[in-house]
Amino acid sequence: MEGQDSGDTKQSTADMTQFVQTLLQQMQSRFQTMSDSIVTKIDEMGERINELEQSINDLRTEMGAEGSPSPLSTSKKPDEPKPDEGSA
Repeated sequence: MEGQDSGDTKQSTADMTQFVQTLLQQMQSRFQTMSDSIVTKIDEMGERINELEQSINDLRTEMGAEGSPSPLSTSKKPDEPKPDEGSA
């Protein structure tokens, strides 16, 4: 009977080893898939940022070509008193 127990133990160890190897392969495959997905999304975001920067530069160029003042320079007029100056 002891010989049979030794064989069962060896088989059990082999089964467990195979199970762990399969599990590790599945995990590696999933991590690789997630990694590829993340890299793809980062690349797409980089492209969208580049397009956005180009659009902003195009708008700046267009505004400069029309001779329009920038929105910052028209938002505050130096001749107007500040609200707290007029009440004194």
